[in-house]
Amino acid sequence: MATLLVTSIALLAGLMMTRMFKLLRLDLPDVTAFLIAGLLVGPYCLGRLGIEGVGFPTMEHVESLQVLTNTALGFIAFAIGNEFRLSQLKETGKQAFVIGIVQAVTAAILVDIGMISLHFILGEEVLPLPAAITLGAIASATAPAATLMVVRQYKAKGPVTDLLLPIVALDDAVGLIVFAVSIGIAQAMEGGELNVISVFVNPLVEIVCSLILGTLMGVLLTELEKLFFSNSNRLSLSIAFVIMTIALSSMHFSLGEVEISFSSLLVCMMLGTVFCNMSAFSADIMGRADKWTSPLFATFFVVSGAGLELSVFRYPSIILIGVLYILVRCLGKYVGALFSSTAVGCSKTVQKYLGITLFPQAGVALGMVVSAQILGEESGSLIRNIILFSVLVYELVGPMLTRMALTKAGEIVEASPEKKSRDRFK
Repeated sequence: MATLLVTSIALLAGLMMTRMFKLLRLDLPDVTAFLIAGLLVGPYCLGRLGIEGVGFPTMEHVESLQVLTNTALGFIAFAIGNEFRLSQLKETGKQAFVIGIVQAVTAAILVDIGMISLHFILGEEVLPLPAAITLGAIASATAPAATLMVVRQYKAKGPVTDLLLPIVALDDAVGLIVFAVSIGIAQAMEGGELNVISVFVNPLVEIVCSLILGTLMGVLLTELEKLFFSNSNRLSLSIAFVIMTIALSSMHFSLGEVEISFSSLLVCMMLGTVFCNMSAFSADIMGRADKWTSPLFATFFVVSGAGLELSVFRYPSIILIGVLYILVRCLGKYVGALFSSTAVGCSKTVQKYLGITLFPQAGVALGMVVSAQILGEESGSLIRNIILFSVLVYELVGPMLTRMALTKAGEIVEASPEKKSRDRFK
């Protein structure tokens, strides 16, 4: 009862915040409104009142909605998979592949350089070397959720958008490999051994298994869709398959030293990719799914806002390291995207604005933070606080920067003053 009440209030708070933005003439993405609403109903604001159902009193209450957030991320990945249509990839596939890898690796390398330099300046007690190396790996990840929401809200279309979503999807695979290698090296520095299986084999197995599972589920969904003649029933079947795929991707087992696991984002992306390329009904089903998932995504971002840790501002060292992490990561993303897009012959507009749209960071990075706890309490806690600080900044500022970049690129058409006036009262 309490969970249902707080979930409904969270959604209402997010929606009302978008209206407040309109009344105040703040032309900001809805994602930003949802995140701010989440902060207000979170443990650091209304949640402190302790009134049941009004807000989230503790972080444990926020984490109790983990099923909802995992489901939302699965549908976000499924929607991004729709961007991998073969007809589009013939034009942009090579460019997206090269840029996706280069910008992720460049961000990781530059953050590694920055963090390791800071390690020697501040000392081992403030920033241990294993933590510095791990932060560089986490820097490679980009948040697909906020990017997709901005693209959808403003109906962005153009060469930057065509490249953006496939690149964000590739980040998950690249990030997994970079992180696995870095965490293995960091573990060895903490007194362990450099294990080839955990560093190289397990991340590759996870990616391959995720792609295979997503492909199998996509083929099965496509075949079962043929049994139905109503698009409403086909939509219901698609929703059931996405939820089933999310559940199956949580499987984990071992074969000797090899860990068999799955990335739910990769699995659901592959499900969407196979489905959109094999099914004749996919375009209509995806359009219907977008409308069905809108309240789910809104709730997801409100809950994400409630989960942002404001307590990290108590530590000056965390703020210092966090600010450097944010600045160097953004530089890495921008420079990596700029040089790789130039090398593969992209237009000047893509070269100039694509890197800015890759700044947001959240879900995948937070998952890496959980894995980084194996480095021990000191390094694990430091990494967690720095990433929580950076996610707070990225989540609030990232969507606005994405919107600004897409607008400057001419892929978001500004509404006329008359239309803006009408929209404020809709």
